Amino acid sequence: MAFEIAALAMVIEVLVGYPAWLVRRIGHPVMWIGWLIGLLDRALNRPALPEERRRKRGAVAIAIIVLAAAAPALVLELSLAGSALGLLLLALLGSTLIAQRSLHQHVERVAEALEGGDLGAARTAVSHIVGRDPDTLDAHGVARAAIESLAENFSDGVVAPVIWMALAGLPGAAAYKAINTADSMIGHLTPRHSAFGSASARLDDFVNMPASRLTGWLLIAAAAVMPGASASQAAEAMQRDAPRHRSPNAGWPEAAMAGALGLKLNGPKVYGGVPTGDAHMGDGRREAVATDVRQALALYRRADGLLIGLILLGAIAQALLFS
Repeated sequence: MAFEIAALAMVIEVLVGYPAWLVRRIGHPVMWIGWLIGLLDRALNRPALPEERRRKRGAVAIAIIVLAAAAPALVLELSLAGSALGLLLLALLGSTLIAQRSLHQHVERVAEALEGGDLGAARTAVSHIVGRDPDTLDAHGVARAAIESLAENFSDGVVAPVIWMALAGLPGAAAYKAINTADSMIGHLTPRHSAFGSASARLDDFVNMPASRLTGWLLIAAAAVMPGASASQAAEAMQRDAPRHRSPNAGWPEAAMAGALGLKLNGPKVYGGVPTGDAHMGDGRREAVATDVRQALALYRRADGLLIGLILLGAIAQALLFS
């Protein structure tokens, strides 16, 4: 049922997302995972310990985090599988691990603020989807940050959980989400987390590898059917620039997006007051504007539609194979 769960989960999430009232009432699965990560960080990550011991404790922590997310999902899947109602319930649960709708909404808020000429509101909106210091960004920087985040989070927040759901059902997607959340919270090269979070960071790089490449090709395919976008330039930028990115995965969707829209993304940034010397993705304009954010959203919608189509085909093939 894995492909069927993934296909139905994507459709549900596109249509309804995760309601804000439900977040207020019970929170969100990512919030629950985050609570556990924070608890383990406080309990196991002792700065006074030698680095190697902190590294081993971090490996134990990520194992606990993955098991805590995947085990309940496996129990639910084994309990609910085998009926149409069970499939629907599993897909509803799976939809909470995908971020198609919310990602579009967050980036669209940045576009709306830029269109209104409100740089302060644009900085606030983009701060919800990027880790860099928004106060250092001008309007062009805010637009670039939104487009970069859209490309990267399409891979991390949509394609990756869908791939792992299609391959390993609800437990696969839950395990992925746990790893990705752990990386975002403790997988940083800071004095506190460089050792403790190293296992989480390496594991996140590994599980995101297939999705990042597929995301790049989805964006290239979407550019081929979108007026004003260039599939050839997207493919050229991805092949040339992605390996130069600081991240082993983020460069693939970012470079494809940059090439498709004729932009130059990434480059030097400021995180926590510390400047970085990141490589550029693409060789187009640096002066991104609200219109470019809108174009990026249009490209994203087409690429996401292609992904839904692929997963639906997989579900049909799976049904025919096991019927």
